[in-house]
Amino acid sequence: MKIMVVGGGGREHAIIKKIKENKDVTEIFALPGNGGIAADATCVDIGATDIERIVSFAVENKIDYAVVAPDDPLVLGCVDALEKKGIPCFGPRANAAIIEGSKVFSKNLMKKYGIPTATYEVFENMEVALNYLETAPIPTVIKADGLALGKGVIIAQTRDEAKTAVRDMMEGGIFGKSGSRVVVEEFLTGPEVSVLAFTDGKVVKPMVSSMDHKRIGDNDTGLNTGGMGTVAPNPYYTKKIADECMETIFLPTINAMNKEGRTFKGCLYFGLMLTPNGPKVIEYNCRFGDPETQVVLPLLESDLLTVMMATTNGTLSDTEVKFADKHACCVILASNGYPTAYKKGFEMTFTEEALKATYVAGAKLENGKLVTAGGRVTGTTAIADSLEEAIKEAYRLSDGVKFEGAYRRTDIGKRALDALN
Repeated sequence: MKIMVVGGGGREHAIIKKIKENKDVTEIFALPGNGGIAADATCVDIGATDIERIVSFAVENKIDYAVVAPDDPLVLGCVDALEKKGIPCFGPRANAAIIEGSKVFSKNLMKKYGIPTATYEVFENMEVALNYLETAPIPTVIKADGLALGKGVIIAQTRDEAKTAVRDMMEGGIFGKSGSRVVVEEFLTGPEVSVLAFTDGKVVKPMVSSMDHKRIGDNDTGLNTGGMGTVAPNPYYTKKIADECMETIFLPTINAMNKEGRTFKGCLYFGLMLTPNGPKVIEYNCRFGDPETQVVLPLLESDLLTVMMATTNGTLSDTEVKFADKHACCVILASNGYPTAYKKGFEMTFTEEALKATYVAGAKLENGKLVTAGGRVTGTTAIADSLEEAIKEAYRLSDGVKFEGAYRRTDIGKRALDALN
């Protein structure tokens, strides 16, 4: 089988490494991929949002199955365009990907179908939003309606911060068109949990839960990033809570999308807050999370490609989705200065064992050498029988990844350990 994976980050590298385990796979193409992914797939210089060229490539190369991994191409209708040419895909069509593409859509969906989430108001007029903030409870959460590279959410601790966020989004255009509408949302408290789930639009098979570390600095300080590390499973996510989420959130979401004529197939990501009043949805993503994928997929014992194809074919209820009863930890190495300004082009080296355990996110090949080309550069994952061992091993392995200005947090998994103890 010839497989095409659209995307070019650490998430896509994790997906490709897992798909490679299937004996029927003869070739994997990554569009565009990156310098590190080139060790595991044929990288093709076509951008993830260049739908026309992606489709042409798939047709010309007789691709048997496509995996569309990032949010942008999904929201732009990449799956729809490929399916029109008879190429089966993993991922939702555009009318279902809107669950991530528009926060206003997803909030209104939850309200309509009684899915637990934070209370909210939607604003299309900046002055009306600023007026509302005069009396809104503080802290509050300001969200840009559309996609914003995972950075369109501001937790405002004061009224001034909230107003600045609204002005920056609606007047300053810091997120482009994505910020022309904003959601002002109740600030929820409690442990956060990420749950990715396979679905064929009929059944939901959740993956192992995980805990992300969004802030750049130790002890969750500093600016928000795309994620500086993850652990799985999340100790706060008990069997009892998982059952409650299935009943009140997961299945109701899939059923709601069906009733709206927007059947969702692929990976649906549930960002949850375990509040004193029960689990609530903070956000939906229409795809695998990054870097959650780098701890979740290594624990998958079932064949990933088989499961993916079952979501496409509507046969997920007959397909085993099994995870190892172990712990995983992923430590991200970033370029010094990320998530603001940072330098690129530093040569990267790996020990042999670090290379096997590492997913490359931001790198390119230059004169046969792998050099840094992004903010988050690598994610190194270890699996062990205990969380403590997995964390220790992930840090030991990530010591084997070297490049100038490499930065990592030193406390990935500490919160999870504290919860276990």
